[in-house]
Amino acid sequence: MPFEHLIPRPFLPGTVQTYAPMVSGVYGISNALAWIYIGETDDIQGALLTHLSEYESPLMRSKPAGFVFEVCDRARRPARQDRLVREYGPTCNPHAPRLP
Repeated sequence: MPFEHLIPRPFLPGTVQTYAPMVSGVYGISNALAWIYIGETDDIQGALLTHLSEYESPLMRSKPAGFVFEVCDRARRPARQDRLVREYGPTCNPHAPRLP
């Protein structure tokens, strides 16, 4: 099942601060060619801003251009992230799902 909202917002500090909530959820980061990373966190906005500050990370070297997110509770986040990773195959995620 894809992300609830598939239209990405620009992956820029101001856009993240405006649109990404400071709540529990999953998020995806992409460039013009592929999904780069799918993560889960207690603070979507904080996680995205952290990625933006890691200039030399493999994620940032992949030239991210957009982000999407879904709000979901802490108990469901890991399973939702695993499903999205299997579905989209992001380049900077380990592709083996976590075991319960």
